[in-house]
Amino acid sequence: MRDINFLTETNAKPIWHPMAHPAEMRANPPKVIMKGEGVMVTDIAGNTVLDAVGGLWNVNLGYSCDPIKKAIADQLGALPYYSGFRGTSTGPSIELAYELCEWFEPEGMVRTFFTSGGSDSVETALRLARQYWKIRGQADRTKFIALKKGYHGTHFGGASVNGNANFRRNYEPLLPGVFHIPAPWTFRNPFDETDPVRLAKLCARALEDEIAFQGGDTIAAFIMEPVLGAGGVIVPHESFMPQVREICDRHEILLIADEVVTGFGRTGAWSGSRLSGVKPDFMTIAKAITSGYFPLGATLIGAKVADVFEADKTSFGAIGHGYTYSGHPVGCAAGLAALAETKRLRLNENAAARGVELAAVLEGLKAKHAIVGDVRYKGLMAALELVSDRATKKPADKKTMALVSEAAYEAGVMLRVSGNAIILSPPLIVSAADVARIGEALDAGLSKV
Repeated sequence: MRDINFLTETNAKPIWHPMAHPAEMRANPPKVIMKGEGVMVTDIAGNTVLDAVGGLWNVNLGYSCDPIKKAIADQLGALPYYSGFRGTSTGPSIELAYELCEWFEPEGMVRTFFTSGGSDSVETALRLARQYWKIRGQADRTKFIALKKGYHGTHFGGASVNGNANFRRNYEPLLPGVFHIPAPWTFRNPFDETDPVRLAKLCARALEDEIAFQGGDTIAAFIMEPVLGAGGVIVPHESFMPQVREICDRHEILLIADEVVTGFGRTGAWSGSRLSGVKPDFMTIAKAITSGYFPLGATLIGAKVADVFEADKTSFGAIGHGYTYSGHPVGCAAGLAALAETKRLRLNENAAARGVELAAVLEGLKAKHAIVGDVRYKGLMAALELVSDRATKKPADKKTMALVSEAAYEAGVMLRVSGNAIILSPPLIVSAADVARIGEALDAGLSKV
């Protein structure tokens, strides 16, 4: 690697960063992270901070998981790559597919389609949902319904079902036939409803209304995150997803659970669907499947869908979709090691326990700082929504958010800012002391403004 002077001088010049304005990055170069150990990362200037972002929701096992590193190295030595297209397979991909079906058997998953990440997984689920209905002889079922504030990646299909204008406006027109209903977000919703049970019913009713308007026989699938992540950690009431499942069943609409963030323990359960006691028709997973050590994802398929595809005798059942790196043997080896460690360390239990502690910290900060309009949490996904006025809920401005984030960094914790929300998604191996440290840094940041 070139020296530190080169990296500092060249930072943000030859590279465009995801989810950032290129001109802003050039004017204010991003932090350069050089090392990671445990739950800590070190930047180019030698500052070591606790990573309360967990990479990007995904480094559940922290930065020092030797079993994953060894699995990657061993697989590179044995077979660094081979295609998973028709006619060939690899040992690690067969084994990981089996393990994933076993892991998510309570959710009813029976088949695995490998991808390179979460956006790919969502795209795959959307395409397979439409294909399913063609096999069934109901080709009019092409539409999708999703939640406002939902996030489903950045491919054209995923961006189309996204419910946040930030990921849509600059790329429109997007996929036709996509419609959105209000999310069960108690802090901001069009019903002015703060009771989570009543709000869940109102949103479910909105789904029923949209289905009636569109015609149930034109809708392929409804897609939702069991807990909305990038949209600001919106936690639906536990009654909401079961209501959605019942409505979808009644209208024969497929249910896609986007578990890219919520899969593998972050909510305190192995999946958000399991937390709600729901069996979806598809699950999309990625991120923690390798703890971020290798780009890998998968679309998991339920028995009802799998049976239709595998019983088909026409050309409609042939899957004309896939990626060069679907079932990458190195990625699958990493996934096998990550799953073994995730299970051994019972990360779901640690996420649940540490999540209770983090919730108490956030409620304390809300009571102390008027700028905190709302706090939301489930397991080790959490958010603080900052406002300039609690009465009007006017969002805090960009400058304020930057001040809070930078002050927290100086206090030793990396935060993620998304609009007027601070999103927390630390590695699932964090300790009680780590949670306390996150709280102290947040307090320092909030006190700055």
